[in-house]
Amino acid sequence: MQEQATPAREARLGKAVGPVPGAVGGVVLLLPSGEETSTRRPSPFAAPLLRPLARRLTRAGREQGLVTHAVHYRYRGWNGPQAELARDAGWAADEVVRRYGDVPICLAGIDMGGRAALHAGGHEAVNSVLALAPWLPEDDVAAPPEPVKQLAGRSVLIVHGTDDRRTDPELSFRLAGRAKKANRDVCRFEVHSDGHAMAQHRSEVSALAVDFALGTLFGHPFSRPLQDALAAPPPIGLRMPLAAGFGRTLPQ
Repeated sequence: MQEQATPAREARLGKAVGPVPGAVGGVVLLLPSGEETSTRRPSPFAAPLLRPLARRLTRAGREQGLVTHAVHYRYRGWNGPQAELARDAGWAADEVVRRYGDVPICLAGIDMGGRAALHAGGHEAVNSVLALAPWLPEDDVAAPPEPVKQLAGRSVLIVHGTDDRRTDPELSFRLAGRAKKANRDVCRFEVHSDGHAMAQHRSEVSALAVDFALGTLFGHPFSRPLQDALAAPPPIGLRMPLAAGFGRTLPQ
């Protein structure tokens, strides 16, 4: 009996959060967390963790035609030079262009999804990258550093809890510093005394994400803290504290 070939896995976009507007003006692609090495299917719990942020983004950007999709990866792991999650993020950007045409895209990732967003930020349709507590490899003199040249011309926001025990906030600070040398539109916020999920300040982090996405995709004025972070030279603009209560007057 002839053995059947295993079907190749394919990345896909999750269902749009809320109704798709008649005129789509911009898209946020949410990139869930993953693992360093794994060929297993993605965890069924990874994408749903981003739903609260997806709903808030969709509500805030509804009038401008914002669409939000979560990306479902082919594999759970990054898998070394294969960079599977970044490849899937690039595919997702291509799929957005196919579905909606020439609209700006914000890649928003958490953990290993943050690394994928940074790597795939060079896609021609991407105009902004949001990396929440991004997983980054330890510095290794024998390995090339994480790339940053692809981020030129994009707006980049990194947010990291100072008490993160899963992903090292110092690594995201160093990457932001290298990216800032080639691209002035890079900033980084620190969520003091908060961990990897930044759960103690979830509302503030979500508000900052909305502020950034609406500003980069639709030209809304940034809040004063975000303006200051982008304008400030290193290290000030890369260690900007996220104030408690941030966003209470911003769209909910």
